[in-house]
Amino acid sequence: MIVAKIFRDEENKIKKYTIEGHANYDSYGKDIVCAAMSVLSHTTLLSLMELCGIDEKTIIYSIDDRGFLSVELPKDIEENKLDKTQILLESLVVGIKSIIESYPEYVTLKMGRCN
Repeated sequence: MIVAKIFRDEENKIKKYTIEGHANYDSYGKDIVCAAMSVLSHTTLLSLMELCGIDEKTIIYSIDDRGFLSVELPKDIEENKLDKTQILLESLVVGIKSIIESYPEYVTLKMGRCN
């Protein structure tokens, strides 16, 4: 199962997300659920850097080939960039929920708080 976690701060702003696991919906290379989650989560990371102007050196992210992605916004993000990031990150949540509607036994979404 894929577990997506969204972490919000005390102002309810998304500051971090993680995607972990494999759906095992189908065999490697044919797993449309894993592919959908991968494209959604990786595109969000790339868009944070390219469209929101967050420097690759300041965004904290980790990716491995075992089905793990972690992305955390920089602590000192500028207010004008923060607004843009929230649109992208809320869109990520919408996308994850949409995948869960079709494949609830393969993906779960958990919400948490940032420290």
